[in-house]
Amino acid sequence: MRTDPLRYLQLALDELEGQDSRRPMHVLCGEQSAHACVDDRQVVNLASNNYLGLTTHPRLKAAAIEATARFGVGAGAVRPIAGTMTLHVELERKLAAFKQTEAALLFQSGFTANAGTVAAILGRDDVIVSDELNHASIVDGARLSRATIKVFPHKNVDTARKILKDLPATQRKLVITDGVFSMDGDLAPLPALCDIAQESGAIMMVDDAHASGVFGRNGRGTVDHFGLHGRVDVQVGTLSKALGAVGGYVAGSQLLIDVLRHRARPFVFSTAHPPAIAATCLAALDVLVDEPEIIGRLWDNTAFFKAGLGRLGFNIGTSESPILPVIVGSTSLAMQFSDRLLDHGVFAVAIGFPIVPRGLARVRTIVTATHSREDLQLALDVFRTVGEELGIV
Repeated sequence: MRTDPLRYLQLALDELEGQDSRRPMHVLCGEQSAHACVDDRQVVNLASNNYLGLTTHPRLKAAAIEATARFGVGAGAVRPIAGTMTLHVELERKLAAFKQTEAALLFQSGFTANAGTVAAILGRDDVIVSDELNHASIVDGARLSRATIKVFPHKNVDTARKILKDLPATQRKLVITDGVFSMDGDLAPLPALCDIAQESGAIMMVDDAHASGVFGRNGRGTVDHFGLHGRVDVQVGTLSKALGAVGGYVAGSQLLIDVLRHRARPFVFSTAHPPAIAATCLAALDVLVDEPEIIGRLWDNTAFFKAGLGRLGFNIGTSESPILPVIVGSTSLAMQFSDRLLDHGVFAVAIGFPIVPRGLARVRTIVTATHSREDLQLALDVFRTVGEELGIV
């Protein structure tokens, strides 16, 4: 009888079990919305990145149906060979105009946009100066580039500046940061990072995944929020969160985009977006421009829920966004907290080490524009009940 060569992986699962980190995946049995069916129960959904509720917006659904009827269900090839359709070209043009850059390029996900771009524009003789809490896709792209990686403490501009000053003036350098950090909801010190990048002649790159559709005019992101157009060389965005669909993109100069078309491996070797996805994203950009009141509702709901958590005595860290982490300490307590919330009809997922540092496990909540005040008040009441039950507040 053949011995299973993957049996050793049981040790990895046992380790996760010992850290209270092994969890089943919750299953949606309906649409991704403020009210959702999760594991066959109706809940208030505080776990989704669907910031604006666009996954179910009528204009997006209609666009997807029309594109499928007209163009079919798939692109059938990678972009450089035969997979580029008029919808892809139109979406890239529209994204570039929206981000106020010369050009843009679609990727299959925000992860591949980050990883593929960093690896395409840097090599082993270069240096990457990166915030310690940057997304895993940035970390992986940096490793793939084989450049030297120098990490500065979270948002510590002085340390980043010192790292840059100690590097040879002629060495190619990249300063990279998330715009909004996904686990804490805080903003990068982007103006100061742009200053030190300019002082040292470094490339400035921002991952705006959680800022796209949330910050800036009509959701143009942190570059627009801080008024830094022309000072950020590489802007990465996602189509998978506030825009309601799936995919990522890079916006920047025409030179950058022309190089990525030939050297970014995820772009070159992955089949293009299905027509329905491209059409959906085009409709989402139109909604951002035509219906800015949706973003206003998102921020009104965020202020209400954030104030409520604060009054109850929960530790929500330094969040400046609709991402509101309820920090409880141990992973096991965070898991227990999440489970009890779900028992009471509130879906908010526990996150522990290694995604966040030890001792800072949390239940991460994300408020959306489509939550009603009744939804949010119900959630606050449940947080209070379970928080008191578990001795968190």
